[in-house]
Amino acid sequence: MTTHINQEAVSQDGEDAALDRLLAAMEDLRDGNFRRRIVAKGEGRSAQLATAFNEIAERNQQLVNELLRVRESVATDGVLHERVRSMGDSGGWGVATDVVNELIDHLTRPTVEINHVLTSVAEGDLTKRMPLEIDGRPLGGDVLELAHTVNRMVDQLSLFASEVTRVGREIGTEGILGGRAQVPGGVGIWRDLTDSVNLMAGNLTDQVRDIARVATAVARGDLTQKIAVGARGEILELKNTLNTMVDQLSAFADEVTRMAREVGTDGILGGQAQVPGVAGTWRDLTDSVNTMAGNLTDQVRKIATVATAVARGDLTQKIDVDARGEILELKNTLNTMVDQLSAFAEEVTRVAREVGTDGILGGQAQVPGVAGTWRDLTDSVNFMAGNLTDQVRSIATVATAVQRGDLTQKINVDARGEILELKNTLNTMVDQLSAFADEVTRVAREVGSDGRLGGQAQVPGVAGTWRELTNSVNFMASNLTDQVRNIAQVTTAVARGDLTQKINVDARGEILELKNTLNTMVDQLSAFADEVTRVAREVGTEGKLGGQAQVRGVAGTWKDLTDNVNVMAENLTTQVRSIATVANAVANGDLSKKITVEASGEVADLAETMNGMVDTLRAFGDEVTRVAREVGTEGTLGGQARVPNVAGTWKELTDNVNVMAENLTTQVRNIAQVTTAVANGDLSKKMDVNARGEILELKNTLNSMVDRLSSFAGEVTRVAREVGTEGKLGGQANVVDVSGTWQRLTENVNQLAGNLTTQVRAIGAVATAVTAGDLTRQVTADASGELEDLKNNINQMIVTLRETTRINEEQDWLKTNLARISGLMQGHRDLGAVASLILSELAPLVRAQYGAVFLAETGDSGTWLRRIAAYGRSEADGPLTFELGESLVGQAAMDKRPIVMTGAPADYIRVSSGLGSTAPKNVIVLPVLFEGQVLGVIELASVNEFSSVHHDLLEQLKETIGVNMNTLLANARTEALLAESQRLTRELRARSEQLQAQQDELQSSNTELAEKAALLARQNRDIEVKNSEIEQARQELEDRARQLATASKYKSEFMANMSHELRTPLNSALILAKLLSDNLEGNLTPRQREFAKTIYSAGSDLQQLIDDILDLTKVEAGHLELQINDFALPELVSYVEALCRPLTTEKGLDFSVVVEPTVPSILHTDEHRLQQILRNLLSNAVKFTHEGRVELRITMVDPAMMKTARLRSADAVIAFAVEDTGIGIPQDKLAVIFEAFQQADGTTSRKYGGTGLGLSISRQLTQLLGGELHVTSEPGSGSIFTLYLAVDQPEKPEPAAPLVIESPAEELAEDPSVLLPIRFHGEKILIVDDDLRNVFALTAMLEQHGLDVVYADNGVAGVRALEQYKDIALVLMDVMMPELDGNATIAAIREMSSHKDLPVIAVTAKAMPEDRERTLAAGANDYVTKPVNNNRLLRLIAKHLEGDETTT
Repeated sequence: MTTHINQEAVSQDGEDAALDRLLAAMEDLRDGNFRRRIVAKGEGRSAQLATAFNEIAERNQQLVNELLRVRESVATDGVLHERVRSMGDSGGWGVATDVVNELIDHLTRPTVEINHVLTSVAEGDLTKRMPLEIDGRPLGGDVLELAHTVNRMVDQLSLFASEVTRVGREIGTEGILGGRAQVPGGVGIWRDLTDSVNLMAGNLTDQVRDIARVATAVARGDLTQKIAVGARGEILELKNTLNTMVDQLSAFADEVTRMAREVGTDGILGGQAQVPGVAGTWRDLTDSVNTMAGNLTDQVRKIATVATAVARGDLTQKIDVDARGEILELKNTLNTMVDQLSAFAEEVTRVAREVGTDGILGGQAQVPGVAGTWRDLTDSVNFMAGNLTDQVRSIATVATAVQRGDLTQKINVDARGEILELKNTLNTMVDQLSAFADEVTRVAREVGSDGRLGGQAQVPGVAGTWRELTNSVNFMASNLTDQVRNIAQVTTAVARGDLTQKINVDARGEILELKNTLNTMVDQLSAFADEVTRVAREVGTEGKLGGQAQVRGVAGTWKDLTDNVNVMAENLTTQVRSIATVANAVANGDLSKKITVEASGEVADLAETMNGMVDTLRAFGDEVTRVAREVGTEGTLGGQARVPNVAGTWKELTDNVNVMAENLTTQVRNIAQVTTAVANGDLSKKMDVNARGEILELKNTLNSMVDRLSSFAGEVTRVAREVGTEGKLGGQANVVDVSGTWQRLTENVNQLAGNLTTQVRAIGAVATAVTAGDLTRQVTADASGELEDLKNNINQMIVTLRETTRINEEQDWLKTNLARISGLMQGHRDLGAVASLILSELAPLVRAQYGAVFLAETGDSGTWLRRIAAYGRSEADGPLTFELGESLVGQAAMDKRPIVMTGAPADYIRVSSGLGSTAPKNVIVLPVLFEGQVLGVIELASVNEFSSVHHDLLEQLKETIGVNMNTLLANARTEALLAESQRLTRELRARSEQLQAQQDELQSSNTELAEKAALLARQNRDIEVKNSEIEQARQELEDRARQLATASKYKSEFMANMSHELRTPLNSALILAKLLSDNLEGNLTPRQREFAKTIYSAGSDLQQLIDDILDLTKVEAGHLELQINDFALPELVSYVEALCRPLTTEKGLDFSVVVEPTVPSILHTDEHRLQQILRNLLSNAVKFTHEGRVELRITMVDPAMMKTARLRSADAVIAFAVEDTGIGIPQDKLAVIFEAFQQADGTTSRKYGGTGLGLSISRQLTQLLGGELHVTSEPGSGSIFTLYLAVDQPEKPEPAAPLVIESPAEELAEDPSVLLPIRFHGEKILIVDDDLRNVFALTAMLEQHGLDVVYADNGVAGVRALEQYKDIALVLMDVMMPELDGNATIAAIREMSSHKDLPVIAVTAKAMPEDRERTLAAGANDYVTKPVNNNRLLRLIAKHLEGDETTT
């Protein structure tokens, strides 16, 4: 499909054929066939036109290829950051590329947002949701459904996490077991996870409840329960620990029970509880039980020792073992009993000693506080002593009477046995003494009656026989005195119980017999007393029963006495042994024995008393055993001993046992209540029951244990709360006065808190470092289990984040430098300068010290590469040009791929500086391509190695450089074409002027011919020749005119199409940039808003440039017509104020408008064009002024001062002078500034931007208005531009197709950066446009103002949408659309009866006047050109829909 145009054809048919082929090619281009090319020979305008056409088609094809490539990368390969490469630095290609990339951004943003949400979910953050609006644009369709799906997934995850957290909190913190995670709607893995969590919670509930059951059983004394639930891991260890504890408790209880049975039931003392493998409290309890058992053993054994000693007659023994409580009372009772027995024995012994040894009669045993048997025994001893006293005193009375000489006395006391014999003997002795006394009357009277022994008869003055008789009596009396005194002494000793005395005085006769009788009696009494004493000692003192008194050689009374004593001893032995047997049985706990020996009297009473005591003891023992069994074995507390018919000590003992049982019940129940509360985790309970002794110690021990447990739990809870809830690390549990298990638990908790603190602080330090951007830290704290996994995950996350950060930094560096270098290349026209700029920026970036740029050039001899820029090398290094394939430079250009050389030899090239030189190690040769065509080669060398990011930068930058180089080359060709076009235009204008002059000359010649007819004949041939030349010139002029008209037509169509193509993408860009800069949702940072405002400002400038180019084109083509009408001067002043005041205020300049009073208030001219001229002049004044002022003066001037005849002939002339204090313009540049695309400073380093069209258009418009535009300027002082116009502009006929620019004065005066605060009420608007970018931009803007938008992508779909949606209130219609264009669609809508009055606003990039007329004729209500001014569109919609303006 290649069309050949022969540039050499000069015939009219050849030109028409070439134009036809060009038209066909352009129609193919219009229809989307971008592969159509035009091949032209030669270098004329046709070839240039063909080249321009081919470049347009090539760029369109390249755009299509880029779109296909991006579609493949984004849609197939999933490379979401892939974008369409720029088609050019500026203009419609750049806008189209930016808009497509923006569209891709909008399409990929939901995917990126989903990725953010999923990344947050992967990192455990379930608060993120997929937004349903992106940049103020609500999602729809599948994307909205996907967003809902992702959000539902996150909601499900969040619900799952909250349920798991709730169950964990209930179980782990609040202790509420049995909880279940309820995650409704969960399926698949979430259902499995929920079931797993519930299974875990169920298992934990079963395990904890089983543990609680066992702990409760233990607290209640039931040690048969064990934890039988299945468990693993630490729960299994806890299970085994508790079961071991139960086993140890059971062993402890068994040992204690065994000891209690041995001590309390079997009577086996000295037993010790043996509980192997216990420690801590249980060890202490075991030791306490053993101590109690040891103390009880010592006490009971001591009691038994004392009882045995008492039973054996040893009353010196006492219970001296330490005791408390009832044992102390028993100890005191027994010791009191021993004291009473000892007192009794001492009294009996005293009485016996006084009577039997000391001879002190009348003594009575005084034993206070005795009763019962001991009272009877005391009375019996006193009765025996009383009888013996009476008898001995009677004997003593007689003996005393005899001693006193009174032999009338006799022993008359009742006596038996030997005492009776002694009585009879003594009475006989008295009788004998009385007979002797009769013989010795006086002496006997003296001795027997007077009792005066040793007396001597004192007969003074006697002699003889009386003397001798007296001497004899005195001698007898003396002898008798000695004998009686000796007998009295002996009898007195006998009476006093001293049987060691004997009569040793010399005696004879009866006195000698008496002496011998008394001595024999004394011997027999002594033997009797010894035996009785022995028997009494054996029975009473030594406890030896069964002894018999052996008194040999006695008879009579002494024999009866001996036999009676032996019978008494035998009976007493039998009785006491029976009593001892029963007492021993009672002492041994055998209460089945009773006293069965025959007895009478007090012994019978004693036997009966003892038997009653045994019965009482047995009943008491049964009750106590029952109570002990209920309390100690069966655990039944509250039992009371019921012992009927007891009194005294037994009543007290029973009451004491019941009190003890009641106290023990209260105490044990209080202990059980406290231990149960402890087992249930309630540490507020304490033992408050009254207690003493070991129970008091146990109470204090338990309360101390509870205090310690409470302190332990409080500390552990505090540490857990600080660590787990408040996040305070480093806390330690301080539990004072603990040991054993509690100390170890405290140490374990502190170790756990310490480890957790160390680990969390290490993780927190690393997280803080990561947050601060330090990715070099690692979690080094020791950890295991899940914390080790967390530590490893965090460390891996940091490694991944560090690598990702490095990659992102490299990418940021890459993109930043790409954007920076791309931006630096913008606005340059000199390719050499651009190449030098590239090297000066690129070489330091990739750490290169050497570089060169080679430009591909083509000539008749082929293609070669010429060096146009260098970096770090001299011009003498290497050749300036290379052929394709020559050296690595030519080879890289031929292969169209980079060449990298590492390890370059030392003599390859030298990188030098002022200090020295070295050889580069690495060389890279990079071809610069554009659409597969080599535009140049970049060569770089470095002493360092090129990194991968350097290669990426070069790889991506070569495309950008290629695009910019191609753009520069294309611009150069375009400027050449434009210059050629202008040259042709000037030539055509010159030829036209020549033709006009020739016509004038022809008219002069015709006049001369008429006046000089004679001369015509002679000059006829000359005239014919002239006519022939004129005809030929006319034909040439017509041909030129037709060519110019055709070129102008093509140019107009081209400019119209380009205007449409540029305005269409620019429209969406401006609308979206405006929405972003408004930031109605408030989600952009000030810097991002500044970016948006910059984009909007740049787009507005581009729009103005497009309008300026169109105006310039129309002016040059002579198609720009004026709209002359009247308007008020104040409106013009207001427009200028609104336009310039913000600009001057921003730059800090003074601005004023001065209107002379003589200036009329109504002007008659083209208001819009006057505004355009003033806008250009004032904009330039503000742009080039940095300080000072800008002033507009409106005055009246004298028409005679004007240069043109038109103004000189005007009635009145008004002057608009724009004066500034800016940089000024040199005199040699004053003529240049009014040329198109020219500025005073047109170099690449110029400070001020712009296209240079403003003054050129202003001059053209001034000429159309019939005015003059003057300038005076001085560099450094400022400039004055003065516009002179006639006050009354002459009317001109209306052209067939006037150019109308849709920019009324009120719109231009309005600041488009301030969005009108108009709110609608949800009305539905239909947008019909085939460009989705415009639809997206308009939809976003309109929805922010309360409108509901539906859209269709062509006219047919628009009509169907109207049929589908009955509530559409307004239509925004594009004009250029496939299938059914906008005008036809509007006509079809007007044919629908239901939509005859439906407001339709045309929103199109067709800005030509004829387009407006056709659209309004088709039925549109209003016509708006793209790019759309948001405020104007909103006002038009509000005019039809009655929108409300809100206050901001």
